[in-house]
Amino acid sequence: MKTKTADEIRQIQDRLRAQGVKYCLGAYVDIHGVPKGKVVPIDHLPHMAHGSELYTGYALDGLGQAPNEDEIASVPDLDHIIQLPWRPEVAWMPADNTFHGKPYPFSTRVALKNMIAKANAMGFGFNLGIEAEVFLLRQTEDGGLEVPNPDDRLVKPCYDARAFLDQFTWLDKMATTINALGWDLYSFDHEDANGQFEFDFHYADALTTCDRFTFLRLMAKEYAKEEGLIATFMPKPFADKTGNGAHFNMSLYDLETGANLFACDPKEDPRGLGLTEIGYQFIAGIIKHGKALCAAFAPTVNSYKRLVRQGDMPYFTWAPVFNSFGSNNRTNSVRVPMGGGRCESRNADGAVNPYLAATLALAAGLEGIREGLDPGRPQEDNLYELTDAERADRGIEFLPRNLAEAIDAFEADPFVVEALGQGLRDEFIKYKRAEWTSYHQTISAWEIERYSHLF
Repeated sequence: MKTKTADEIRQIQDRLRAQGVKYCLGAYVDIHGVPKGKVVPIDHLPHMAHGSELYTGYALDGLGQAPNEDEIASVPDLDHIIQLPWRPEVAWMPADNTFHGKPYPFSTRVALKNMIAKANAMGFGFNLGIEAEVFLLRQTEDGGLEVPNPDDRLVKPCYDARAFLDQFTWLDKMATTINALGWDLYSFDHEDANGQFEFDFHYADALTTCDRFTFLRLMAKEYAKEEGLIATFMPKPFADKTGNGAHFNMSLYDLETGANLFACDPKEDPRGLGLTEIGYQFIAGIIKHGKALCAAFAPTVNSYKRLVRQGDMPYFTWAPVFNSFGSNNRTNSVRVPMGGGRCESRNADGAVNPYLAATLALAAGLEGIREGLDPGRPQEDNLYELTDAERADRGIEFLPRNLAEAIDAFEADPFVVEALGQGLRDEFIKYKRAEWTSYHQTISAWEIERYSHLF
């Protein structure tokens, strides 16, 4: 983020005021990826731009502070301003945390910028696209969730045209706004579960994409409220339906030329996927640290209700449960989509803190390149149907099957400290272990139904 001069800030202030902006919201995220911030009147934008807004870090999750410590500040990124389409009096500005005037290492957006700088030092830029899946639901009187459209009840509702058109008002608001913001929405559809939709917009540099995904989650919820509904990116709202993914599509580009460093003619690729050696090395790094990465890609207790082969469903979920890669084969956690030129990590879900996950994914990929790692041959079979012995023979391991296993892998991998720093790594572990403990100590309706009259 380039520091703005006083004159540049004044020009931005005048432009926003002319557009009807009255207030500026500097929004950073906590360790869960949830936006936090303060609001200042437009007249005070110059002060905010210099870090005037202070925060008690102890009041927030994952900012590594005790109640006796000095406050942190946030500095808005004035290159990525969004005027709220549903509330044009407010300008949204992604922000970075600082402490005593320096970037704060517990800020996940700062962590991503630091990792991008390391990639830049190697001559690489990092492009990222995130496929946003979301449920549009109704809250029931008892606090549950239900699909609001009674006609959206096909066993396999993916791409269903009728169910899509039934929610056209909300979908049109989302699509119109995404394009008005310049994100280039190129496709959207009814997804694989009843009440579920996906929005696919053009990739960008990783920081921009993470900012956009963070804003998209807020926007989806606001437009849903206008329809008397709720939008949720919760990984698995229903046991018998597929969950919300947030697939990460990644590539590196040459800083000087802008050329995609992963792309080549499939005929020139001995493995036939249209990926360069650098691309395979990047994937090898992802696979090497796949179990640890899973904690960031799938960061909640609920995430691991999604990462199952079938569960309470009549057909395969297509959720990735194996630490493996292949071509268009969706039973791998990492795939190379048709035509190559990128890799897709499929275990990321709707609860992801995109800055944290992107930091770790980039760090793992860069390590794969530095060490010249080889991911082996692509897996083209339906891995769900292989026996344990067949998978073991190929060296294919399961990814963590619950949050506790994921955090164990995250904690055990020294790579995480190198990527995030000791403080941020420890904060993530602390909050996620507390989440697992709270879940594990909660008595569920399933337990009461199963055991109360059995014993």
